[in-house]
Amino acid sequence: MEKREIFPFTAIVGQEQMKLALILNVINPALSGVLIRGEKGTAKSTAVRALAEILPQIEVIKRCPFRLQASETGEICKKCVVGDCPSSRDMDCVPETCMAAIKVIELPVGATEDRVVGTMDLEHALKKGEKRVDPGILAAAHRGILYVDEVNLLDDHVVDVLLDSAAMGVNTIEREGVSFSHPARFTLVGTMNPEEGELRPQLLDRFGLCVSIEGAHDPEERVAVMERRAEFDDDPKAFCQRWQEESRALSNKIERGISLYPRVTIERPLLFEIASFCLDVGVDGHRGDIIILKTAKTLAAYHGRTEVTSQDVAHGAELALPHRIRRKPLQEVASDVNALRNQNRKGKAV
Repeated sequence: MEKREIFPFTAIVGQEQMKLALILNVINPALSGVLIRGEKGTAKSTAVRALAEILPQIEVIKRCPFRLQASETGEICKKCVVGDCPSSRDMDCVPETCMAAIKVIELPVGATEDRVVGTMDLEHALKKGEKRVDPGILAAAHRGILYVDEVNLLDDHVVDVLLDSAAMGVNTIEREGVSFSHPARFTLVGTMNPEEGELRPQLLDRFGLCVSIEGAHDPEERVAVMERRAEFDDDPKAFCQRWQEESRALSNKIERGISLYPRVTIERPLLFEIASFCLDVGVDGHRGDIIILKTAKTLAAYHGRTEVTSQDVAHGAELALPHRIRRKPLQEVASDVNALRNQNRKGKAV
């Protein structure tokens, strides 16, 4: 079947905060994902689906339905009741690996719990008389990106499953006498339109970063959006080829950021700056501080530096704190964290 062209990530007009938040999560999956809030028609879904074209490759075991790397084999493979992977039959064999692209797996709003977690392969059981697990969406999303469009409309029981897996990094399938666990570490990316309802607080806090976007107000940008979309619709293949060089350059920059991140350092005074930031705007707990620290280091790596600056801290706070600031009932998520901090500081000084 002919490959369907996807609108290039680098061809999206504007929405720099959204694109940056997605890129940072690719460089550092420990950021715990991103929630993208915005009105209809602001390229939220387009940006997430376009990520697949710029994601780096990872090493995976061939034919493994859980996309394990060689270091993750062992007890998992011994208990595996899925398919024909040689590692599950011969524990002495050296698993054959290959390079594969990080996947963007989309979770439909109407997905059932069995489809998400995994269930018994009834067809195989009827034909062969053997119990075998049919892996779910969480298996395919391991070491990749799990994308949930309209995340605020998810059923509560599916939200609970996502919360458990995001917290533990493990998914457990318990069906018809079979209990089997496999790694399920993924970057959770959610998009939503706030007009359709807010997100449950438990799930909201699981997103490391949060960005709010809106349509362009500059006529030049709006014209650019129309022109690029029309060009893509007329000849998708030619349009994608024109943006290939920019896409490749961004992929290379992401790979450099991944390799540089472990060497990034931060001076202790900047840690106090992070703590003060969270206290000034009113953030409960310590998750916000930790995410700002990780975000600031990731920003430094993305920009080719090994030392965090105060600008990295301020930018990291803009991405990590909007959904963590204490709000009154029906109050909107903060749109400008730095402005709120300055306002609160002036209020204390008076």
